[in-house]
Amino acid sequence: MKKLLVAFMVMLALAPVFAGGSSESSGNADAETQIFFFHRWPNDPKNSMFNDLLAQYMEENPDVNIEMDCILNDQYKERIRMIVSTNDVPDVFSSWSGTFAEEMIASGNVLALNDIYEADPEWSGRLASASVAGFTFDGTIYGIPWSQDGKVFFYNKTIFEELGLEVPTTWTEFIAVLDALKAAGYEIPLAEGLVDQWAVLHYLGTINQRMIDEETLAKDYDPATGEFTDPLYVTALEKWQQLTTYMGDIASAIDHETARNTMFATGESPIMYLQFAEIPMLEQVIPEDFEYGFFNFPAFEEGKGDPNALTGAPEGFMISNKAENIDACVDFLKWLVSPERGYILSTVGGDMSCVDGALDGEGIYESQKEALAMIQNASYLAAWFDNACDPSVYVVYGQGGQAIATGDATPESVMAQVQAAAASLH
Repeated sequence: MKKLLVAFMVMLALAPVFAGGSSESSGNADAETQIFFFHRWPNDPKNSMFNDLLAQYMEENPDVNIEMDCILNDQYKERIRMIVSTNDVPDVFSSWSGTFAEEMIASGNVLALNDIYEADPEWSGRLASASVAGFTFDGTIYGIPWSQDGKVFFYNKTIFEELGLEVPTTWTEFIAVLDALKAAGYEIPLAEGLVDQWAVLHYLGTINQRMIDEETLAKDYDPATGEFTDPLYVTALEKWQQLTTYMGDIASAIDHETARNTMFATGESPIMYLQFAEIPMLEQVIPEDFEYGFFNFPAFEEGKGDPNALTGAPEGFMISNKAENIDACVDFLKWLVSPERGYILSTVGGDMSCVDGALDGEGIYESQKEALAMIQNASYLAAWFDNACDPSVYVVYGQGGQAIATGDATPESVMAQVQAAAASLH
């Protein structure tokens, strides 16, 4: 009876995905080859972009019909985790790299792609090797990267030049820059919207990476061995606490997008921690004479992590090994992950393609090319915090980071909660 109840609950949870929801199907409904494609971008411009791309592919391949469904980021994470271990895995689905990808692979339902990469070196050779590495585990490739991203501090070049400020490379230099901006009349020198927990996690993940040695971090991010007892974790949260004092009280009342569009883009706040994927969104709201640059997260003098790493990761697609038409799925993804469609991703969707040549055409911002060079020159890409460890840990971390910003928690109390969450996993 209990098994029947569980099965029934799973069916209810899956119903919106497989019974319509926001699904799209264009033109070839009676085609012999059917593909179900599930991703996390239901909003424009990406949703319209995908609809247009699928329509084009099916026009070129009238024997194929692709049914598409999509739901927002956090819902997608929950849904794909639930369905990937069932017999109803989508044929093609989007995935983050790192620990999230490992979780998908652990289901036993993800197709190994080494043979596909090796069979077409002309295609696979165009994919950024660092991005492919994000989907490679024990020598086996399980994903096809499509976009790549990084997180850095964007800064207002005009303000820096007017005040004679240099780009900081160490934490001490960074704090000195923030103090100088505040002294010059910029009450909130660092813009952020802390209502979005993911924005907090992006900070905390980077701070941990800079502060903690790589071996300890890997052990603690593993649900089977995590302890988080290194004293430097508290030091890391103290750095976060210090940083929030430059964000103003308003940071805890607004979201990231609002902070970007109304504070950084207007020049009210000269610095903001942004993703490269936000460049097109920023370009739409800044004045024509607004000049910005970016710098990587500064190194902590007492830090034991690699200061040349870049927080960010590729995103891509996986194929179910249960798919009835695997060859068609492969053909579709090779068509999608190409210079031509990568150019569309970069100009319409706003992300930077992982495909060599995709950023060579007109309409690409110069800052996107600079961002690509920064990604390529990083020692490695450090995964987003919410892709690097178990949800039981990063949710506590995120909530704790928000509480520290509002003065409702201390670094010590938050780490005690994180340690308890980690201990509950083993």
